[in-house]
Amino acid sequence: MAEALGTALLLTIVIGSGIMAERLSAGNTAIALLGNTLATVWGLYFLIHTFGPASGAHFNPAVSLVMAMRRELPWSNLAPYVVAQLMGAACGAWLAHAMFDLPILQWSAKVRTGHAQWLAEAVATAGLLLVILRAPKAQAPSLVAAYIGAAYWFTASTSFANPAAAFGRMFSDTFAGIAPSGVLAFAVAQLVGAMVGLGIHRLLGNERQEN
Repeated sequence: MAEALGTALLLTIVIGSGIMAERLSAGNTAIALLGNTLATVWGLYFLIHTFGPASGAHFNPAVSLVMAMRRELPWSNLAPYVVAQLMGAACGAWLAHAMFDLPILQWSAKVRTGHAQWLAEAVATAGLLLVILRAPKAQAPSLVAAYIGAAYWFTASTSFANPAAAFGRMFSDTFAGIAPSGVLAFAVAQLVGAMVGLGIHRLLGNERQEN
């Protein structure tokens, strides 16, 4: 339940703030992205604090897979986590549409594809896993939120870094959307990036500190 609710709220924040930012930015894409970024950063910070004690606040199948590989999540919980995350992501998109009086059910027409975008997603996800695995636990919510905020701007894909986010965003033909045809390649790139992040973490050695 925590993974479903948290992922739903994350997608509501990402998509809803994208809609609001686009409406208020008078066509200035940079301003719209800035508004979208700030809302996502603040949202991630409180969502991780709120749901972390219940589920670990993964909200991301790539993170759950890595945690299962590290035996921090039982393998038997991986599939239920992923299903909850995907269902939550779709519901979050629909909730954002409902709040802005848009058609609830829609498909994105925003094409995001190509080698540069896939590389960006791999880099974004590798960095995210490095932060999650190496940040002191007490500082993880703020550092994860800060990293994603930065990655919105330094990656060509605006840093989805999350297969569930890509899945949910294909249901929204808005500022934050992605055409369904691009989702599978994004998810593959994200999973590859997660494995790269895990590999770099292991090469660096020295597990993170509690504080």
